[in-house]
Amino acid sequence: MGRYLGVAFLALVLVGNFNRVGDEEWRNKIDEEVWESISQNREMDFMIVFESQASLSRLSQFKTKEEKGKYVFERLRDHARQSQQQVIRLLEDRKYPYRSFFLANVIASRGGLDFIVELAKRSEVSKIAPDPWAPLDQPERLQNSVTLRQNIEWGIRKIGADQVWEMGFDGTGVRIGGADTGFSWEHPAIREKYQGWDGEHIDHNYSWHDAIRAIDTIHRDSIIVPELNPCGLDSKFPCDDNGHGTHTMGTMVGDDGQGNQIGVAPGAKWVACRNMERGYGKPSTYIECFEWFLAPTDVNNENPDPTRSPHVINNSWGCPPKEGCNATNWEVMERVVDNLKAAGIFVVSSAGNSGSGCGSVDDPPAMFENAFSVGASRINDTIAGFSSRGPVLVDGSGRLKPNVVAPGAGVRSAVLPAGYQSWSGTSMAGPHVAGAVALIISANPEMAGQIDAIEDILERTAKPVGTLQNCGGIAGSMVPNNTYGFGRINVLEAVQVAIGVSSEEVVDAAQVDVRVFPNPSIGSFYIDIEGLDGAIKFNLYDQVGQLVQRYEWYVHDGFRSRIDTPLPPGIYFFQVIQENLTWEGKIISQ
Repeated sequence: MGRYLGVAFLALVLVGNFNRVGDEEWRNKIDEEVWESISQNREMDFMIVFESQASLSRLSQFKTKEEKGKYVFERLRDHARQSQQQVIRLLEDRKYPYRSFFLANVIASRGGLDFIVELAKRSEVSKIAPDPWAPLDQPERLQNSVTLRQNIEWGIRKIGADQVWEMGFDGTGVRIGGADTGFSWEHPAIREKYQGWDGEHIDHNYSWHDAIRAIDTIHRDSIIVPELNPCGLDSKFPCDDNGHGTHTMGTMVGDDGQGNQIGVAPGAKWVACRNMERGYGKPSTYIECFEWFLAPTDVNNENPDPTRSPHVINNSWGCPPKEGCNATNWEVMERVVDNLKAAGIFVVSSAGNSGSGCGSVDDPPAMFENAFSVGASRINDTIAGFSSRGPVLVDGSGRLKPNVVAPGAGVRSAVLPAGYQSWSGTSMAGPHVAGAVALIISANPEMAGQIDAIEDILERTAKPVGTLQNCGGIAGSMVPNNTYGFGRINVLEAVQVAIGVSSEEVVDAAQVDVRVFPNPSIGSFYIDIEGLDGAIKFNLYDQVGQLVQRYEWYVHDGFRSRIDTPLPPGIYFFQVIQENLTWEGKIISQ
């Protein structure tokens, strides 16, 4: 006891000395959770966030997914190498463990008080953020449904995916990425869909990555025991030590050829990354998987190739604040999602199972603007009680979420080792949307990498659903609302729309950035337009489609205008029209 008190006293003396000799600037860089831990003389996992972030200012010059991915990868990688080199040299000299990431320009490491303070005092360091393990929000597993079979599952029929197959589009030519607890590639429903298997030979290069290199601290075991953690560490082949990932992949691509048609896009190929150890992940493992998806590598984590990136990534997980994922590392996680979208990769995220109250979409990545967030609906299109609702309040944005809903209650899919079971959760809803994206791109390959266009199609074609629940000042009777978003996805109609979109329209629209801010707004708002020159029309419509404002401008690249006409509270839709091209969006007035 006396020795413990002496160590604690020494830590307090050190903290006091640092506070006297340091200034506010470096102290404010250290997250409170990190500071609390190291002040008690404990080492902890943390992330070094760098002040300098790569600019993607030339992105508009690139049109295809391959061009965008290559540019984003090279720009981010080169910038991180340059800006991190001094800190990496310091880490190596002191023999501290670390892993460098370019997708958000951060380094994950572990250390104590003295070293963290030294890092915080460096001018190139912006923040010291926590990197804690966080548990998966487990879905409800319905044990009594193990042997039930419907051939084509109800969720697939509900969204019209089976009718898309009849049109000749099943996801062929599309890569789907899964970031989860791992994946059992030998499960009969998904084995033939694994990119690394050609029916005779197995090759895991560029198809699989394991971000787990340490046992999570929450389980409190320190050695690898096959009965406890069967995947071990840094597995060189797809492995699932929980079952959650295998279930989600089944909903995306599953079909065993024996009547278990559980997947939305059975013609697609899947690649995957394990970001959780027995259901526990942390920001750095999530980031590592995202980074691998941007530029997949061989099994030795070498020779990254952005041309092999998936078209869409499903993320049926969240990183909750109560486990240490807070505003300090939210910024990092959001930058990761933003950069993936810039690279032409569609990021799907389950909204979370914290419903039914308003403002319960509060975890990364679902809370972010550029993550396409998915709530869970039942077989009759009503919202599942557990499905999280918007608006996003934790970051002060008031952002409307989810974007859409999809079947997520009683969804039958693959379970370990080779069976089937019905589970409920937004984890089951997200994979329906990832599969829908694959069908859209399969039907019109020119849509690959055109994320805004695909998002717009999914939202516009969703079946509108109202509710008596009013959240964030938005009436539940309005569409979109903070319970259903734009409604339950209808992939049949989405594919029909996508087929009619010409490659010229998709590419031209991708070069233009139309932004309204602040959004939500009170009173006036601004419209920003980049990439257009010439005469345009700006039309603003209310929810029932009535024109409420119209403007005509002659614009140059970098145009901005302020709209001062006050709007009653509600959701409005705008169009920017130039000749035969149209850009659409929504404005929320509070």
